Amino acid sequence: MEMEAASKNFIEQAIEKDLAEGVYDHVCTRFPPEPNGYLHIGHAKSILLNYGLAKEYQGQFNMRFDDTNPTKERSEFVESIQKDIKWLGADWGEHLYFASNYFPKMYEAAVKLIKKGKAFVCDLTAEEMRKYRGTLKEPGKNSPYRDRSVEENLDLFERMKQGEFPDGSKVLRAKIDMASPNINMRDPIIYRVAHMHHQNTGDQWCIYPMYDFAHPIEDAIEGVTHSICTLEFEDHRPLYDWVVRELEYPMPPRQIEFAKLYLTNVVTGKRYIKKLVEDGIVDGWDDPRLVSIAALRRRGFTPQSIQKFVELCGVSKAHSSVDYAMLEYCIREDLKLKAPRMMAVLKPLKLVIDNYPEGQTEELEALNNLENPELGSRKVPFGKELYIEQDDFMEEPPRKYFRLFPGNEVRLMNAYFVTCTGFEKDDDGSITVVHCTYDPATKGGNAPDGRKVKGTIHWVEASHALNAQCRLYENIIDEEKGVYNEDGSLNLNPNSLTVVENCKLESNFAGVKAYDSFQFVRNGFFCVDSHDSKEDALVFNRIVSLKSSFKLPVK
Repeated sequence: MEMEAASKNFIEQAIEKDLAEGVYDHVCTRFPPEPNGYLHIGHAKSILLNYGLAKEYQGQFNMRFDDTNPTKERSEFVESIQKDIKWLGADWGEHLYFASNYFPKMYEAAVKLIKKGKAFVCDLTAEEMRKYRGTLKEPGKNSPYRDRSVEENLDLFERMKQGEFPDGSKVLRAKIDMASPNINMRDPIIYRVAHMHHQNTGDQWCIYPMYDFAHPIEDAIEGVTHSICTLEFEDHRPLYDWVVRELEYPMPPRQIEFAKLYLTNVVTGKRYIKKLVEDGIVDGWDDPRLVSIAALRRRGFTPQSIQKFVELCGVSKAHSSVDYAMLEYCIREDLKLKAPRMMAVLKPLKLVIDNYPEGQTEELEALNNLENPELGSRKVPFGKELYIEQDDFMEEPPRKYFRLFPGNEVRLMNAYFVTCTGFEKDDDGSITVVHCTYDPATKGGNAPDGRKVKGTIHWVEASHALNAQCRLYENIIDEEKGVYNEDGSLNLNPNSLTVVENCKLESNFAGVKAYDSFQFVRNGFFCVDSHDSKEDALVFNRIVSLKSSFKLPVK
């Protein structure tokens, strides 16, 4: 039992202590995104952590949109967030909520605080409020409106609700302590006037609650027991506790903070992604160079690979950065046994087998995945004219080059031994055709006389080949220079996307669907692009190359 306890993270330990001491008799967690952008890989950690804890303790997981700020929220983001969370495998069942549906209860809660003498309407401007707030070293001073009577505050707050005052002219503030060492407790604003249309409630309200006031109320209304959030909210926890205590909720939720997930050389900030989208540098929030969940899905990452990544990152109180290579490691590990290994030539060069019978094609057997026999095998057409990769032939090869060159014999994968007999060039001196002869006795890739070859290359039979576009991605950030320039702009990598046209694929790719993943032999893992790929114009995204220097840390 001691070993089991030691393996629990600090959040699990806190939950188990609460359950053992009877603080709560069940567990309820939530994921509460604001619908002002697409979710990214950092959110995946929070989603899977909250969902995983609810599942671990046979509790409830709530999906709640924290839509209390109409300024940047859109229904497009509401839909994309739900889609992303379902795709990740987090199931909220019937527990889908919108914070904006609680606006009447939040208003009642504010009225309750006013009646208790714990909130007041303040007329200070934003600039005046900053001056009154004080600093980390000096206490703030009370607003001249702090001692308004309960009756006056109730009247003014009702008139704020009725739309009598312009934006910014009045706010409702909690009455706590302007001398508190925690600036968040210095009479924070809990309601503001904002004559704005809301994506869920329309024009019903012209006052909106602030996040720090609304969030604990939402948790309490829904019966959330453990409000798991990131470390930047640690200094806000005293205000969270003050709100639920002063509003006298019978089973106040408990806030616990954990460290955010940071990926090296990756853009996650919504402001920066929004600019990349608006400037046309990427083709939307799901551009495969980004790490939004939608972008990772489009690129070809799987829910299982992201779950594995989050699991490897762990849960801690200390900030740390994770190398992007670890995310790549997780998708390789997930796909290496799942993805069929098929032949695709990205930069084709015609290969003619001069002694192969004219007009004849045959079908050869090829295993779909050497490491996973359960994926079975397929038939691949073979004939006189093939395509090979341009860099699989050299006129004058360096030492230890074992692929095709004049006089050398290689193995065509799953097919025959061939020997290079010559080549053709165009007027520019570029090689256009390579000529070979084949040994019919080596069918299947082995010589009956036992002779060995050092090189094996893949190929695609020309008459049945499918055309495709392949998109090769690098980090959108120039890793040599870091994420930001001195002026705060992003250090963009000009080679983040390479589009390769007229790639040649084996005929078994016919009928592929969006998100289907494959290992292109020797070229990496690729996925059918969900936006642009069509039956007669295939488009593939490279998910990840085949090899990496990343090694899992030894525990």
